[in-house]
Amino acid sequence: MSGGYRILEHPADLGIEARGRSLGEAFEQAAAGLIAILLDPERVRPLEEVSVHVAASDREQLLVRWLSEVLYQVDGRGFIPRTFVVELRGETELTATLRGEALDLRRHATRTDVKAVTYHQLSVQETKAGILLTVFLDI
Repeated sequence: MSGGYRILEHPADLGIEARGRSLGEAFEQAAAGLIAILLDPERVRPLEEVSVHVAASDREQLLVRWLSEVLYQVDGRGFIPRTFVVELRGETELTATLRGEALDLRRHATRTDVKAVTYHQLSVQETKAGILLTVFLDI
């Protein structure tokens, strides 16, 4: 299975289905999907680096907290990540390096306003080819 993501339509929300050979790779793809919903990632330059740490009680909660942290970087700090390197410590803790740049509304036109990452239809599945994640966003 190669990594990747696709955007899922839902009546009141948008979803992300992400795949990866490992849980970390699937988390990276889910974050890339979130950024693609927010704005055009091709317009973001990987000029700065931010490190984050996220912990949770299980891998589903870890996914929600991870994507909530990425959303916080955009909405709360004005930092737009372009690339993600996730290192898992088991299934309940991760550290990640985000590379991107400060939000510049002249170059980073927003697409969709995401209010929150939800637990609605949240799924983390192991398949023969790797990991398949599904998560929905409140828009």
